[in-house]
Amino acid sequence: QVQLVESGGGLVQAGGSLRLSCVASGRTFSMYTMGWFRQAPGKEREFVAAINWSRGTYYQSSVKGRFTISRDNDKNTVYLQMNSLIPEDTAVYYCGVQGRPYGSGSEPYEYWGQGTQVTVSS
Repeated sequence: QVQLVESGGGLVQAGGSLRLSCVASGRTFSMYTMGWFRQAPGKEREFVAAINWSRGTYYQSSVKGRFTISRDNDKNTVYLQMNSLIPEDTAVYYCGVQGRPYGSGSEPYEYWGQGTQVTVSS
């Protein structure tokens, strides 16, 4: 059974940094695109960043230059380094994995973690 477990969220002041981690178990995901999404109160879940099997990276425009996604395939883990945080980054952050290896950008994410809360105070 596939399981994704996020950690690293918390409360931080604007301008601060956090590093999120997502550990996957039950399957090796080295050939899968892994990503981070977030959902703020009253809003829909939105894409934040993704990294594919060849370590190509993709970012939402609002986080580009502030957030960095990376992966450690030996640990079946994906990270999100978040710098220069602003209050608008406040949300529950979810780790996701596409349902098939070598998936295109439109491949659905089928595996999800439970989420970790990030709160940025002004």
